[in-house]
Amino acid sequence: MQFRRSIRGRFALLLGLIVLPVYDGLTNTEKIFATQTGDATFYASSLQGEQTASGLTLDNRKPFAAHRSYPFGTVARVTNLKNGRSVTVVVVDRGPYGRNRREGAIIDLSRSAAEKLGMIRDGQVPVRVEVLKWGHAGLRDRRP
Repeated sequence: MQFRRSIRGRFALLLGLIVLPVYDGLTNTEKIFATQTGDATFYASSLQGEQTASGLTLDNRKPFAAHRSYPFGTVARVTNLKNGRSVTVVVVDRGPYGRNRREGAIIDLSRSAAEKLGMIRDGQVPVRVEVLKWGHAGLRDRRP
């Protein structure tokens, strides 16, 4: 009996030394190309169906975003710094502009992305934006 516990104990220790570090989040191999901190806002419902700067039609049900300088097609993870929720979005438009920009907004989100971040009620929340994949340089602003 003592022998069995010893083997189980050694196995558990070995498992903990080998397997657990892989799943602890600290050994995440996901590369982050750029990070920005500021505020996020979200698109007004009235913009649903409008053409974005990239030429795509805005669909507030998809995880889209607008950023002033990131290339179109850039994939970014946006994390709400108030509650820790995250969402992955694709940059398809330019913005934010106007008052939102002056008040510190660095990214505009579609309504579905804003809902996942839990920011609908607040309207503007502090976020961290992490670029997971750069967009295509070939996509150009299609607005006249």
